[in-house]
Amino acid sequence: MARTGAAPSISDREQTGPAPGAPGSPRPGGLGGRLMRRKPVDRLVAEGGHGDGGELKRSLGMWQLTMISIGATLGTGIFVVLGEAVPKAGPAVVISFVIAGFTALFSALSYAELAGSIPVSGSSYSYTYATMGEFIAWLCGWCLILEYGVSVAAVAVGWGQYLNELLDGTIGVTIPDAFANPPGEGGGVVNFPALLVVLLAMAFLLRGARESARVNTVMVVVKIASLVLFCAVAFTGIRAGNFRPLMPLGMAGVSAAGATLFFSYIGFDAASTAGEEAKNPKRDMPRAIILSLGIVTVLYCLVALVAVGAMPWQQFNNADAALAQILRQVTGQSFWAVLLAAGAVIAIASVVLTVLYGQTRILFSMSRDGLVPKIFSKVDPKTGTPRANTVIVSLFCGVLAALVPLGELANATSIGTLFAFALVNVAVIILRRTRPDLPRTFRVAFSPVTPAIGFLLCGWMMTSLGAETWKWFGIWMAGGLVLYFTYGMRRSQLAREEV
Repeated sequence: MARTGAAPSISDREQTGPAPGAPGSPRPGGLGGRLMRRKPVDRLVAEGGHGDGGELKRSLGMWQLTMISIGATLGTGIFVVLGEAVPKAGPAVVISFVIAGFTALFSALSYAELAGSIPVSGSSYSYTYATMGEFIAWLCGWCLILEYGVSVAAVAVGWGQYLNELLDGTIGVTIPDAFANPPGEGGGVVNFPALLVVLLAMAFLLRGARESARVNTVMVVVKIASLVLFCAVAFTGIRAGNFRPLMPLGMAGVSAAGATLFFSYIGFDAASTAGEEAKNPKRDMPRAIILSLGIVTVLYCLVALVAVGAMPWQQFNNADAALAQILRQVTGQSFWAVLLAAGAVIAIASVVLTVLYGQTRILFSMSRDGLVPKIFSKVDPKTGTPRANTVIVSLFCGVLAALVPLGELANATSIGTLFAFALVNVAVIILRRTRPDLPRTFRVAFSPVTPAIGFLLCGWMMTSLGAETWKWFGIWMAGGLVLYFTYGMRRSQLAREEV
């Protein structure tokens, strides 16, 4: 608080908001005041790394942070997305990848500024807590739980499918349908591979952030090498005629494919969840976010260019394993396709590991603020990791992947992600006005125009999603509101300090 007789500091004004009785100010102690209470940036940063019983260990450099973002982004998308995108855009799918990457860049720039200014584990949840208040922060955090938690389960299900392809291509054995699908899908009883990959990720995370980052780095290098190998082998099959006409379905098709491909870029924000375990977060996190998005965009465009050059665009037609199919056609052998399947298995395992990591760190921040039970912020003093948090989240996601057909709930993660992205763009604008003095190691150029464009693009992407997806998102958010008003609002740390 400000000293007696001194003018209130920016931090004090940031926490308390308008003076009581001022036009538009919430009634002190009233519902509006409780919903809009904010946590000052200085306090967020000061609490960084501290948990219940121990502290998170700062052990991650820029390289590891970049690998975390690439690990969370570069996964199922590039291995399956071409089968959906190429029939919409034709050979111009490369342009669609550029458009999607450019769209993601606006939000990535906002993430980079806030990650360098507020280097904490909560990602967009913490950014909105500092700028828009507790209620909006809760909604953002609830969306992140959907984005990270449910997507871990959905990606784990995809891992089992690629594992089956690899086993069939190498030893001629496949996992029986009863143990490779959840109940109600394909005669399934339990999706054992999905549960297995989540438990493996949990085992690595329990060893510590540095050890997990090392494993992830190895997996990321392997999957990048797999895609580079695909480009090298498939390049021999490129035919100039496959690029004509470049836009068979016009610019409308290119735009439609771009909207589909945007979701292949989701995950670049994963580095922002490592703010309290980075050695030099203010310097390294903005660089990691931008660098990871650049690397992923180049890889996507290169793979797409080679793919449509090696196989006529009409033959993609929603192919589930387009890249493997191209390698079979170009070489006439199954060896390269099996090798690519091995790369896909590693790629998806890396996504499970990094996204599960992000989920635990977001819950860590929410728990420290009192919005979820304290067990999620309890840190093991030996490993410097939230062990109970990691076990609970891993078991929940593993059981979800093994026993529950996710369906449209998995698609709803797209809305949740875009909602969080939109709030980050708004947070940049607000923080520029409320804390112009805040040290920023990275600044979004042409603010507020650039973050405003990022916000509008996220809104446009959300409107492109179907009604069924919106229905499940609405159900998820309704559940979140019930939890906040029955638990979070009363137990938050700021609420306790008001008593």
